This record gives sequence, C-alpha cells and structure tokens, in this order.
Amino acid sequence: MNNDRLNREYQECIEFLFSRLPMYQRIGKAAYKADLNNIISLCNYLGNPQDNLKFIHVAGTNGKTSVSHYLASIFEKAGYKTGLYTSPHLIDFRERILVNSKMIDKKYVCDFVEKHKDFILDCQPSFFEITVAMAFQYFKDENINCAIIEVGLGGRLDSTNIINPELSVITNIGFDHTEFLGNDLKSIAGEKAGIIKENTPIIISETQDDIKDVFIDKAKNLNATIFFADKIIEVSNIEHSIDNLQLQCFSSFSNNHYNLSSNLAGLYEVKNIRAVVLAIEILRGRFNISDEALIAGLHSTVLRGRWEKLGNDPLVICDTGHNVDGIKEVVNCLTSLEYNKLHIVIGAVGDKDLDNIIQLLPKDATYYFCKPSIPRGMDVEVLKSKFETVKITGESFPSCYDAYLAAKENADKNDVIFIGGSTFVVADVLEKI
Repeated sequence: MNNDRLNREYQECIEFLFSRLPMYQRIGKAAYKADLNNIISLCNYLGNPQDNLKFIHVAGTNGKTSVSHYLASIFEKAGYKTGLYTSPHLIDFRERILVNSKMIDKKYVCDFVEKHKDFILDCQPSFFEITVAMAFQYFKDENINCAIIEVGLGGRLDSTNIINPELSVITNIGFDHTEFLGNDLKSIAGEKAGIIKENTPIIISETQDDIKDVFIDKAKNLNATIFFADKIIEVSNIEHSIDNLQLQCFSSFSNNHYNLSSNLAGLYEVKNIRAVVLAIEILRGRFNISDEALIAGLHSTVLRGRWEKLGNDPLVICDTGHNVDGIKEVVNCLTSLEYNKLHIVIGAVGDKDLDNIIQLLPKDATYYFCKPSIPRGMDVEVLKSKFETVKITGESFPSCYDAYLAAKENADKNDVIFIGGSTFVVADVLEKI
C-alpha cells in the first residue's frame, strides 16, 4: 500500500473512532462509563491479549504521564522491548501506543479497526475502551517484555484496570474530574487506590497526611507492600534551568546514591523522579536494570507539553497543567524565570471549575484568551468574563494559534510567553508551529 493511500485510510479510520465512539476528551461526561463491562467484553472477544504480559500500572492526578514515560525510557535503555500506553494524545492518535518509543503503525490501527469493526459497532465501546484494547493486542503481537500503562481517569473503574501488574504507582492526589471521582480528597484517593492489587507492591509518590490511610488500609487488606517514595528517596542539590533539571538522590531502600538529570525540566518533576527511582529499585528483583540504564533512561526521556521550551527571544514555554495542583506547579516554575513582561495564552474546557485556578494565576501578566478546538472547549467570551471577575483583563482570539501569534507579535525579546490552561490549548499550538 502506498503512503498516500495509507494516510487516507488512516485518517478515515481515526475519523470513524472519533465520530462513532464517545470520547471523553472531546465530549466530556457523556463518554464516561462507570463500569468495566465493555473492556472486559472487548478483551474476551480478542482472546484476552493482556493475559501473560508484564505491566506496570500508573495512576494519579498529576505526574502520572511523566512517571510512565520515565519508566518506559529506563526499561528501553535496560534492553527490554517496552510498551507504553498513555493518554490523551497531543497531535497524533498513535502517540498513545508506543513500543520502544516508536508509535504504533498506521497500518496496524487501520487493520485492527477494519477487522473488528462489526464487534465495535455492536458493543458500542467508548473511544478510550477501544484504544486500551488495541494497545493490549498490539503489545501482545509485538511480544513486548513489559508495558507501562497509564490510567486514563481515576483507577478503580478505569478501562486499564483489568491488568495484573508487577508494580503499581500512584502519584499525587488533587481535585480533578470531581464529577466522577468525588468532591473530597479521600473519595478521590479511594478511586485511585482501586489499582492496588493483591500481593503486588504499590508506590505512593507523595505522602499526603489527610489521605495516606486510604492507601495504607487498602494495601493492608490486599496484602500489598506499600512504599511512600518521599519517605524513602531523599533529594538534594537540585539545579534547575529552562532546559534541564539536575539532582542527587539517596535511597534508604537500597543505600544507593544517584546523580540524575532530566530534560523534562519542570521543578515538579522532582516528585515524579522519586517515585521512578524507587520503582526501579523495587523492580530489580524481577528485571535486570542497571544504575547506568536508570541514569540514561531518565535523562533521555522525551515528553512533549511538559514545561517545554518552544522558542527563544522571547522565551516561549508550554505546559499541559490544567487543575489546581498542576497550575500551582506551573506558577512556581514561572516565578523562577527572569523576564520583563509575562504573556499568557490560555484556554480551558467547559466543564472545568476555573474559580480556584484563576486565583493562582499572576495578575501582572498580559492575557490572550482562546478556545481549544474540541467540543468541550470553553467559549472564549465565557472564559474572558470569568477572568474579569478577578480584574484580569485581556483580548480574546478565534483560535489558540491566533492567540499565540498575537502574544509573539506583542512580546519583546526579554519577555516570556506561556501557553497553557489545558492539554488541548497546548495541542492546538503544537500542531501549527
């Protein structure tokens, strides 16, 4: 099949998935299914490709994508054929399913959808459910040694939660998707704790005193050994630049010292790195992963949209942080920069509670309001009016890219342009630049 024909078929296939199957990232709550029936049916139909594969399962409110990419990169450096499943994608659907850092083949996606279309139409799974099933089948067909699986939403009822992992990791717990997970941290933690499995070690990256017992009790009930990474991995000598993060770690688990660096340069990555280092040390009983693989894999990890520099003079940065905890970390990173003026290109999805997020954002910046190009995108004038209630004003633009171009036109070389507020704002800009 020539490339032009394959590209056409691939686009038709993706349009089928987007248009026929409900997709949470596009339409929100209507796509969410509070049970595992569909994914169980899909995997039964496929012959349960997830059985007999080795997995690491990663959940949390923020940081789970970084942790997943770090782990996959380290496993790959250690010589293992490594699968990685994450969501959402930024530009290409195939970003969700990787083997050794390479996206799933377009032809495989087309063949999978065509072969199973009748069952898909009959079962009516969500976009996420069919994507998870496709990932499991691809990893089986590729004969991977291990796959890192990122939870989509929550944990207990997430479609990924039919696997039996070697290890589970839960990053921080914060307020996001409260309409599904609950309005208090204990309820949210309870949903995330749903990935804890019997006799399977569980790492909690960050000790949060008001909810730690949720994880401790769940682990005890399932005879799962629990580790709190911030109590075991001591971090010191943090050096942070716009391009790089360097730190030293000492592990009381192994009595090892590590000098580490990451090209994911956000200061918030320190929390994620703690969990990753501990995960690798625990997994060394089952996998052969050297210190050199850990150091090289961490350093070489690539993940777009995480405190990513897009240009100089003016400095342009994007970040996909989109909830209170994520925005706190972004603002913390912004305050570490030196600049004359700050320009913020920002948009949001319509079902996001922005009141608390807006309170965190700097008042002394120039704002460029926009609507991400998905059905869930918040109307730009609604967004603008929400900011005006706290006396933050700015201009509104018909697209995220137009807002970015206006910021670039207005900014001097010693200014900073920040693009964020939503994964989909970042995606819209990355797709065009």
